[in-house]
Amino acid sequence: MQKNYAYYLTEPVGKNFDVEFKPELTPKQMLELGVFGGKYMTDCRNEFPTTWFKKAKLSHNRHDPDLNFFKVNASMSLKEWIEHKWIYWEDPRGWFQWYCRYFMGRRCKDDARQIKRWKAIKRHVSQLKKACRKRDYSCHTKQRQALLHWAYDSRKI
Repeated sequence: MQKNYAYYLTEPVGKNFDVEFKPELTPKQMLELGVFGGKYMTDCRNEFPTTWFKKAKLSHNRHDPDLNFFKVNASMSLKEWIEHKWIYWEDPRGWFQWYCRYFMGRRCKDDARQIKRWKAIKRHVSQLKKACRKRDYSCHTKQRQALLHWAYDSRKI
């Protein structure tokens, strides 16, 4: 999807995040739990540590909601993301690609916008706390899965 793109890593891996950006899950943890129906990062594995993919739940052929932790589809298509103008040119796969690169130490002009979007998703945490018993994984599964997609650990809610 992206050819001849290079970037600089200016921070240590997993460190020196913006003070307002406190993800609860690392990209590796997200991939192991099951996110995006497994259809993510299947053609760019060389960009990231091999350890991220040892236990990752991936589907090379198609988006498979059964690979998601909550076994539901909580994704919008890339086409929809493009139509909403949520895609930054440096990260054509969207937020998770940005997060993976940010986690690795890349910083870019889109950081503030992506962190603002990440913070906006937190409203779903409050909604789950109001609507569901703690750790009731059968309650609001799409919302829980969507939070996992944004590095919030909805298993704890």
